[in-house]
Amino acid sequence: MKLATLRNGQRDGRLVVVSADARRCIDACPVAPTLLDALERWKVVEPALQDLSHTVNAPAALGTMPFDARQCLAPLPRTWQWIDGSAFLNHGHLMERAFKVPPVADFDTIPLMYQGAADDFLGPHDDVRLPSEDDQIDFEGEFGVVLSETPMGVTAEQALQFVRLVVLINDWSLRAFGPREAKSGFGFLQAKPSTAFAPIAVTPDELGAAWNSGRVHLRLQTQRNGEWFGHPHGGAMHFHFGQLIAHAARTRKLSAGTLIGSGTVSNADAGVGSSCIAERRMVEALANGAPRTPFLRFGERVRMVALDDQGQPAPFGVIDQMVVQGGAAGQERVNTVNATNLIAIGA
Repeated sequence: MKLATLRNGQRDGRLVVVSADARRCIDACPVAPTLLDALERWKVVEPALQDLSHTVNAPAALGTMPFDARQCLAPLPRTWQWIDGSAFLNHGHLMERAFKVPPVADFDTIPLMYQGAADDFLGPHDDVRLPSEDDQIDFEGEFGVVLSETPMGVTAEQALQFVRLVVLINDWSLRAFGPREAKSGFGFLQAKPSTAFAPIAVTPDELGAAWNSGRVHLRLQTQRNGEWFGHPHGGAMHFHFGQLIAHAARTRKLSAGTLIGSGTVSNADAGVGSSCIAERRMVEALANGAPRTPFLRFGERVRMVALDDQGQPAPFGVIDQMVVQGGAAGQERVNTVNATNLIAIGA
């Protein structure tokens, strides 16, 4: 099943079920008005959502409308909790060098995780408004999972049964703040602006064999201004999602709608490129004595898509965003509404 959230002038948007080919969708409001509502009542609403999925995929389906990813908010425009990990050890080791911090004890046995901002996620085609180029603007491609309510003390083996959806993420970062915040021991704050998501959240079964052992076995391809930047493989996660969930739930339950991120997808083979600029810069510094790749400037565009082993796009859709200057009065992001779209879904 494929789910998305369309703009409707409300902060949490309107939930729709998307067809397998991502060309059509159907309003899910009679079942659940928003994705967060659906997650909080998942056992009750899942059968009805599956019925809508069968309907939207039927030949000559009635009550459907064209699906336009540009009208999408993030699948979850906001939620109760966003916890990001660092499950790819290659990336973690490179960032230790980049931030000039000592190696973390038990780095390969205890996951690193931090609490992100869950109140204002970006849609797949939203401009990314940031205050200054001096903050060293960077992207971070990763995969994530969305949970139903998960009990405290759940084991890594049990945890995967609470995964309801899988998502593709661009976890925007401001590297100028990273070293100080990493050394503080309090976690990231200014270093992490709003996170962006591909338009479609998918149930694990939609990924077929690519969802295996709690990992997303897909390549995450990133382009910067239309040029290839990298395509590392998600199967290289050292900690799988079950382990990340269990770590987060060790001393507290996790509310329905909790998002768990994999951290930047990273492979030891430098030939597959990187999912963030900071990692490439460290690879360059180790190879050449100094980094060469600059951080992003306003007007640059970043595109991310997950690909299978045959190079075909996975069902998440595409993140395609431009970085622009913002933050001053009158420059904040506005959720525009397409009047035709509202009429089509019965608003």
